[in-house]
Amino acid sequence: MSKGYNVAVVGATGAVGIEMMETLEKRNFPVSNLRLLASTRSVGKSLKFRGEDIKVEELKTDSFKGIEIGLFSAGASRSKEFAPYAVKAGTVVIDNSSAFRMDDDVPLVVPEVNPEDIKKHKGIIANPNCSTIIMVVPVFPLHKAKGLKRLIASTYQAASGAGAQAIEELKNQSKDILEGKKPQVNILPQQIGFNIFPHIDVFLENDFTKEEMKMLFEGQKIMHHPKLKVNCTCVRIPVMRAHCESLLLEFENEITPEEARKILAKAPGVTLVDDVKNKRYPMPIDASGKYDILAGRIRQDISRDDKKGLTMFISGDQLLKGAALNAVQIAELL
Repeated sequence: MSKGYNVAVVGATGAVGIEMMETLEKRNFPVSNLRLLASTRSVGKSLKFRGEDIKVEELKTDSFKGIEIGLFSAGASRSKEFAPYAVKAGTVVIDNSSAFRMDDDVPLVVPEVNPEDIKKHKGIIANPNCSTIIMVVPVFPLHKAKGLKRLIASTYQAASGAGAQAIEELKNQSKDILEGKKPQVNILPQQIGFNIFPHIDVFLENDFTKEEMKMLFEGQKIMHHPKLKVNCTCVRIPVMRAHCESLLLEFENEITPEEARKILAKAPGVTLVDDVKNKRYPMPIDASGKYDILAGRIRQDISRDDKKGLTMFISGDQLLKGAALNAVQIAELL
């Protein structure tokens, strides 16, 4: 048995922070001491870890004395502010925000794809965007086999991707609509109850959103594939948990759906769910709470004259593999 580690969870009371704690516990991560850090409004709350009540402390610049691993999920501005203090105190920071993902000095890691990049860290390792992680886990083994050139993605993202308050908003709006009341829109940019909208994160000058561009830039960095072309539309849907993505893939070499299924059946972190005769395909209801990304509806791209195109549908739990699980897997590799 390896020694125990002093671990801090920053943003412990948020949707991902709670998931991080549960994942540490479920995977028997060797924690000797756990420190829970959050903003002042959460101070004094207690959260259970391995049957013990642990008090939430205020996140301060001196919170990291003796902490070896810091799992950060408190948003980019807090990561930028507090991660340097953690690194100075000797903590290795695994950051779930967008703060450091595109920094050349910071590895952006998905353990099934680029675990070797961890060795290059200088105190901070970035956890990619949830949609990017869910995409690259099944796409990377196909790229290794056939050389991916271009990817067109449409995402169908659950409310919980926008945090715990967005889940409550979906519940409240759905209830209000069913009771004939006017739904209140406070957290998300549009009504989410019984609606979908193509707006996740802020719009940029090119009219794509930041979330859509993350799929391109992060995908290139994680897969060490700077020439990869990605075009993405990100959509919020009224589902509690687990994101889905429809992917159109263009390869250097020919690939058949049968070949793709064989590759994905052996791929780490992927479960093949592709049996349309029995109505089996990836769905958020099945991906919720699961570690693996579900992949299915694999078909030849019939808009082409060759066999260099595939289309597929995937689903993954964005709070787990898209966030907390990926961070804990990085800690395990450390």
